[in-house]
Amino acid sequence: MIKVLKCKDLMPGCDFKAKGETTQDVLQQAAIHAKEVHGIDLTPVLIEQVKLVIKDA
Repeated sequence: MIKVLKCKDLMPGCDFKAKGETTQDVLQQAAIHAKEVHGIDLTPVLIEQVKLVIKDA
């Protein structure tokens, strides 16, 4: 099953979506997006918060 992250679930107003076959795939995309667009490095605490909003498509 495909996993989906909608950035707006964490950063209101951001339309970025990450999709992947695994949570790890989505986290990798999210880390790049967070750094490039929001200037944020994903810490272990932030990774856990991101995992909570990753849903099955």
